[in-house]
This record gives sequence, C-alpha cells and structure tokens, in this order.
Amino acid sequence: MATHPSPAEFTREKHVSYLKMCLELLPHEYESFDTNRMTFAYFCLSGLDLLDVLDSALTPERRRGWIDWIYAQQILPNMDNPADNEHLCGFRGSPFSGSRFDVNGVRDAQFPVDAANLAMTYTALCCLLLLKDDLSRVDRPAIINAMRYLQNEDGSFSQTYQSLESDIRFIYCACAISYILNDFSGFDTEKAVDYIKKSQTYDYGIAQSPDQESHGGSTYCAISALHLLNRIDEGLLSKDKTIFWCLSRQISGFQGRPNKPQDTCYSFWIGGALKLLNAFDLVDFDSNRAFLMTTQSKHGGFAKLPPELNKYSKWINYPADPLHTYMGIAALSLMRDPGFVDLDPALNISKRTIDRLINESVFWKK
Repeated sequence: MATHPSPAEFTREKHVSYLKMCLELLPHEYESFDTNRMTFAYFCLSGLDLLDVLDSALTPERRRGWIDWIYAQQILPNMDNPADNEHLCGFRGSPFSGSRFDVNGVRDAQFPVDAANLAMTYTALCCLLLLKDDLSRVDRPAIINAMRYLQNEDGSFSQTYQSLESDIRFIYCACAISYILNDFSGFDTEKAVDYIKKSQTYDYGIAQSPDQESHGGSTYCAISALHLLNRIDEGLLSKDKTIFWCLSRQISGFQGRPNKPQDTCYSFWIGGALKLLNAFDLVDFDSNRAFLMTTQSKHGGFAKLPPELNKYSKWINYPADPLHTYMGIAALSLMRDPGFVDLDPALNISKRTIDRLINESVFWKK
C-alpha cells in the first residue's frame, strides 16, 4: 500500500484537517517550541486563509478568543515609568510561566525572561489581520520606539533586547512590522539597506550576515525588506544575477543552497523572492508542483523532504510540520493553483488581508 498520495494529487481536505488540528493542539513533538506559539498560530491561520476556509474553520467565539489571546501577549510600557520597560515592548510568542492573563496586555514585564520578540511581533500582527481585527488595541508608538533598541550599529536587528542573535531575518521583520503599522520611523533604513548590500556574496545570493554563505531564506528576507522599503533596484548589487542565483536553486523543487537537497519550504522562499523580482514566470511550475506533491503526508500537511530523502534527515519522525505545511501551501498559492487565495509575497499573507489592512486598519485610515 502506498504511504503517500499520488504525485498529481493535492489532498486538500487533509491539509485543512491538519492545520485545524495544529491550531487547537500541537503534537507532542513540538513541546520544545512553546515560546514560538504565536508563529505556529500564524502558519495555521494563514494556511487556512490561503485555502479559503478560515472563516468556516473558526466560530465567532473562537475567533474572539484568539484575538484576546494575542493581545494578552502584548508587552506595553509601564504607565508610572515607561523607561523601565520601553525597550521590551511588542509581542511575545507565548505567555511567560506564572504571568497573569490580561487581554489588555502586560505592563509589568521584566527582562530577561519576558520580553517582546521582533519575529513574534510580526506574526502577531499578521494573525490579528487574518482574524479581521482592526489593530485598535496595538500600541504603535511603543512598538516603533522599542525597535530603536533592537537595531545594531551595523544596521542589523536583534530579535529581542540584548539578544546575541542578529541578522537579515530581523531586518525583514522590522520592515514588515513598520509596513503594517504604516510607520518606518523606528529604525535607520539607510543602515539596514547597507547591511543587506554587505551581506550579498560573490554568487549574488544573500547571506544572513556579511561574509557568510548565501542562503534561500535570507535572500527572500533581504529582497522582501528591500521591496517594503521600495529600494530593490539600489539595494541589490545586480538584480539580474540575483535572479540567476535564485533560478539556479531549482532542481524539480528548490534547494536553499548549492549542493543541498531540495526542500519544501524553499518553493516559497525562492519563489517569493523571484515573484518580487518579477521573474517568477521563469520557474518550471510543473516540476515544482510535482516535487511538492511528493512531500505530502498521508495524514495531511507537508514534510520538509520526500520519503526517500527523509530517512537521512533529523526530521525522520516528523512526516509533516506546520512550517513546511504552510510554505508548501504558500508556494502553490504563488503558482496560482485553483482553489488557493492569492498571496502577497512580501508580507506572506493573502492579498485580500492586505486590502483589509489598508482599508480598515486604524493606522491606514485617512
């Protein structure tokens, strides 16, 4: 008996069931990722939205519950003395152990155990938009001000205050947050663009930081950040050569680096970059789609690798996971497959959600 679907078949209903399950209760293998709960919610909510079933997947009560839970992860300035925690403001990925639940946010968070995170702030805002919230409870000034503490002298961003991890991923998060909040005053955009330029390598891909290896994920983050800043033409050493590097990553699906196996998530990371560079029509859609069909789990969801490669991977016990499931769905949306909602590749949420942001968000209303 075959353990995976036919290469020609997208098992839509199983993917819907898998995302709905992960939205309510993650498998035990993901216990160690509890601090990233906000991002798991984003994968599930946005995946269901791209499959055009989000409205039917959540009851009004469940939708309100999710919105309140997200706002309860917002760290706000201390009202008596904002300087005490203004560097910590934004959204965290999950509640801190022992902290009280307050749908109006937290004002007494203390570093280092309970600080906002740039990536979680980005996914929290995306989740609120997907849930049709108008962002009226988001403290825009606090988030914009906190970003000033996270940008480093070289132009990169740390993910959280005084974190040792800083690179292009968090430049992208800062740009996406600023776009959603319609305010780019929270960081030095010139330094950020300069950092991206310095992270481009001899092969015209883009690394996470200067003097590192070019990578599909960081290339996407850099190009999306430049797009949101309207700086693609001046921010890339050579647009054409960057396009060539991206196209060279296609085998049938896409690899993230030369001499690496193809991987489900790069169908979006590389595909999204090419879409923003106006070169997505050069992708072999049929080969990419055929690869993605081989990474489906029989239970729904996408795995990182097809079965013949999965046995050599640390992911052997994870036939599907929320990240690769979402990226596979996003890639199929980029290719305009029937039954998928159109995706905005820069913010990585549906175009209709971006339309709601611009027309209904309190930060975009004229």
